[in-house]
Amino acid sequence: MKVVILAGGYGTRLAEETDRIPKPMVTIGSKPILWHIMKSYAKHGLNDFVICAGYKAGAIIEYFTNYQLHNSDLTVDLEKNEITFLKPPSENWKVSVIDTALNVETGGRLLRVRNYITPGEPFCMTYGDGVCDVNIKNVIEFHKSKKFEATLTAVRPPSRFGTLEIKDGQVSSFSEKPVSGESYINGGFFVLEHSVFDLIEGDHVSWEYGPLETLAQCGKLGAYIHDGFWHPMDTLRDRRYLEQLWDTDRAPWK
Repeated sequence: MKVVILAGGYGTRLAEETDRIPKPMVTIGSKPILWHIMKSYAKHGLNDFVICAGYKAGAIIEYFTNYQLHNSDLTVDLEKNEITFLKPPSENWKVSVIDTALNVETGGRLLRVRNYITPGEPFCMTYGDGVCDVNIKNVIEFHKSKKFEATLTAVRPPSRFGTLEIKDGQVSSFSEKPVSGESYINGGFFVLEHSVFDLIEGDHVSWEYGPLETLAQCGKLGAYIHDGFWHPMDTLRDRRYLEQLWDTDRAPWK
């Protein structure tokens, strides 16, 4: 099963980083968030990726073209002009990077990779700017058992502010990023049937406000409830929070 990752937006709310690179290439630890997302899928045996690039697509192409250089220890023999990789990466991924152009909506980007998805077979899709510890296999099984045309992962958004646990006027603990009491939202991590392409008319179509609404109205959109960890990387504050989790070995998606 293929995994489509939308990675072509401008990422304007993270302009401190995205002036240089596309948002999916902003790092958590030393690795792009795109890498973290792909590792989450690979953990469940999904290794065939189609990346919908756009803004600064060259940075994504360069990263995967030189993946061994970015992720290996190496020895460079200048006399012989040879490079020996001492600890090559273990990923067995197949990665297709497709330039889906600038100023294209999310639905339009998905439509532009239609020819790379096998007709009649379901596929996964997600956004290139959020991490989650959802069990992808369970989402796929749920989708197939319910026979939906599309299934999304429903999550609760993290609270913007941390909370205090108070007892008898004394603070007993802090919770930095608790789950809010708000309703569920679309967390991405979709499983889709090939037929969803027929609902996308062109580059101008937003996946979230066009096809998804149509599927919901027709009773063909499923929601896999995930009450575990999910967090987007929309702002510099989000990036710092995710990096703190990673650096202290508390990243639930690791």
